[in-house]
Amino acid sequence: MRYSHIVLIVLSSLLVITNSFATENDTKSKRFSAMRVFDMEYATDPQISPDGKIITYVRHSMDRMKDKDKGQIWLINIDDGMHLPLVDGEAPSHSPRWSPDGKSLLFVTAPQGKPELRLYYFKSDRSIGLAQFISAPSRATWSPDGKHIAFNMFIEGKKPSFSTPVTKPEGAKWNDAVKVFDDLTFRFDGAGYLPEGTNQVFTLPVEGGSPRQLTHGDADMNTSTWLDNDTVLVTGNTSADRDMDFIESEIYAIQLSDLSITALTSRDGPDSGATVSPNGKNIAYIGYDDKVLSYQQNDLYIMNADGTNQRELATNFKGSIGQVKWESNSKSLIFSSEDYGLISLYRVNLKGRVSKILTGIGGGSIGRPYANGSFSISRHSKAKIAYMAGFSDRPAEVGLSDYKGKKQRILTKLNDDLLPYLEMAKVEEIKVKSSHDGKEIEAWVAFPPNFKADGSFPMILEIHGGPYTMYGPYFASEMQRYAAEGYVTVWSNPRGSTGYGEDFALEIDRAYPGNDYHDLMSVVDEMIARKYVDDKRLFVTGGSGGGILTAWIVTKTKRFAAAASIKPVINWMTMALAGDIAPYVRRHWIREDPWSNPEAFLKFSPIRYVDKVQTPTLLMVGEEDYRTPAWEAEQFYTALKMLGVDTALIRVPNAPHYIASRPSRLIAKTDNIMGWFAKYDPAKKKH
Repeated sequence: MRYSHIVLIVLSSLLVITNSFATENDTKSKRFSAMRVFDMEYATDPQISPDGKIITYVRHSMDRMKDKDKGQIWLINIDDGMHLPLVDGEAPSHSPRWSPDGKSLLFVTAPQGKPELRLYYFKSDRSIGLAQFISAPSRATWSPDGKHIAFNMFIEGKKPSFSTPVTKPEGAKWNDAVKVFDDLTFRFDGAGYLPEGTNQVFTLPVEGGSPRQLTHGDADMNTSTWLDNDTVLVTGNTSADRDMDFIESEIYAIQLSDLSITALTSRDGPDSGATVSPNGKNIAYIGYDDKVLSYQQNDLYIMNADGTNQRELATNFKGSIGQVKWESNSKSLIFSSEDYGLISLYRVNLKGRVSKILTGIGGGSIGRPYANGSFSISRHSKAKIAYMAGFSDRPAEVGLSDYKGKKQRILTKLNDDLLPYLEMAKVEEIKVKSSHDGKEIEAWVAFPPNFKADGSFPMILEIHGGPYTMYGPYFASEMQRYAAEGYVTVWSNPRGSTGYGEDFALEIDRAYPGNDYHDLMSVVDEMIARKYVDDKRLFVTGGSGGGILTAWIVTKTKRFAAAASIKPVINWMTMALAGDIAPYVRRHWIREDPWSNPEAFLKFSPIRYVDKVQTPTLLMVGEEDYRTPAWEAEQFYTALKMLGVDTALIRVPNAPHYIASRPSRLIAKTDNIMGWFAKYDPAKKKH
C-alpha cells in the first residue's frame, strides 16, 4: 500500500468536500437538481484479494468537462480502512484481477486512448504494460500458476468486395469508398456498423513477450478461465447457423501444446460462465436446454474436468443463476440470483442443497433502478465476500461480509460529502393485486420532499425495459430528479419481469404487450386509492420495453394527461428485420416469419392501434440507437401527426440505446420529459 500518497489524497478529498459545501451554500434549494447528476459517484466490480485483506474496485465519477462516466481503480485495506487510487494519472481503468498469489494486479487502461493491459506490483509500487495491442484486450484471466494471461482481442477479417476501386487523382476529394456487408448482423447497438472480423483468444507470458493466438476461424471465441496451466476454457458458437441462433454457445477446452480444441458441452442451448474448482476436478457452468422461448432462466450445472458426468445442481431452486464462484474447499459454490426486486447470494453444495447467505446487492445502474451488482470471494477457508451494496438513497458502495453473511459492513461512503445535505426522495415498497388475475405485483414509490397524502400530487409511472429485466428499491438519478421536481414517482415489476420465477416471466411469452398492461394500471389505481396522487395529473413514461408499453398504454386508455415513449419498439415487423437483435426477435420472441405471417407481429405492435391514441405523446430516441432504431419512434410520431394528436419527436445526437450513458444526456432526457408533462398538467394550465 502506498502510504506516502495519503496526504495528497486527504487534501484532495477535503477540496472535494469544500467545493460541495460551497455549492450547496450558494444554492437556494436542497433538492436533487439536474447538475447534481454530475456529483454522483458509485462503486462497481469489487475484487477481494486471495488472502482477504485488500479489495480493489472501480470508482465511478462524472467528468463535467468531458461529459463522461469515468471509472478508476481504487484500493481498500480492510484492516485499517486505508482507501486510495491504484495508480496516479487521469486515464480511466477497469477490470482489476488479482494474481493467484495476491502479489500483483492485472487491469485494463487506455493512456492517450491506446488500449493496454497493465500489471501492478504491490511490493515495488510499480505498474508495467504487458504488450502493445492492435485492438482493446478484454476478459483477461490468470493461469493457476500466475505465469500467463489469457484474454480476448478483435482480429480484423477480409472485407467483402465486388470491385477494385479506381485510383483517384492526387489531391482529389472524392466520396468515401462504398461499404459492403454480407453478414446477417452487420451493426450492433453501442458498436455501430461492425468491422469485418472476430474476437479470438490469446495468451501472453506475464514476464513479457508477444501474444499467442489460440483460436482462429469465422466464429467469435471468448475466454472463460483456465482448466489448468496447460488448458484454457473458452466459449463460442461454431454452428453453421450461428447468425440465426446467436444465443447458442458451447464450452471448449484448448490444449496449449498443440492448440487442439475439444467441445465439453454439446446440447442445443447456451452454455457459458465456466469456473473450475480449486482442486481442478470439476467445472461449474450455467445454461439451459433451449426450448425456443422468449425467455429462459439460467440453471447451474457441474461436470468433470474432462466434460463427463454433466448434471444440474440446485434443481429445485426457482431463480435464475447469475455469477458463480467456487469456495476454497471445492465442495460448495456461491452464486447470485435476482430475488423479488433484490439480488441475493446463495450457497449450494455438491448435493444441490441451497441456502441464502445475504441480500441487497445492487446499485450499479445509476440512471434507472435496475438490479445490477456483482461480488467476489477470497480464496482461504471461511472466505470473505466483497460485493456491490445497493441502497434506495445512494448509489452502490463496497460491502464486505463473512462467509455466513452475518457480519456485513459498508467500507465506502462515496457520496457522504453531498447526499446527507440534500432532501432526497424517500422510497416506499408497495404490493398490489393485478386486476387481471390477482397476481401480486411489486412496486416502489419515490416521494417529493414536501409530500403529503392529500390527493394533490402529480404522478409519473416509469416502466422498465427488457422486458426480461427487473427494477428494485435502488437509487436512480432519474427517479430522484422526478421526485425533486414534485412528482410522486412509481416503478414496478409487472408480469414478464425477472426475479419472480420463470413462470412469472413467461406470462408475456408471445403475449407482449399484453396483460402486463393490467398490472401497471393496478399500480396506478393503488396510487389513487391511497390519495398519493391526483387522478387528473397522471403521466407515464418508460424506455425500450418501457417505451413500447408506454405507446401500448396510450392506445388502450385516456387516463394519462401526457405520455413520453422513450426508444420504443413500435412495429415488431421492422424490429424483426432491422434491429440489431432481429434474428432473436424472429426466432425466439415472435416465432414466425414477418413475410408469411405479418399478423403475428402487428397484433402486438402499437402502430396497429395508433388511431386509438388521444393522449399527447412525446417520442425520444438516440440517433445511433440500433437496438430500437430511430425509425421505430418515427413511425409513431408520423402517424400521430397525421392523426392530429399532439406529439413531438426528440432525437438525441450520438446516443446509442443507452441514452443516459453520458450525464448530460440523462439530464436532457429527464428534463425534456418533465417539460412535456408540465405542458399538459391540468394544475399548471393558465385559466
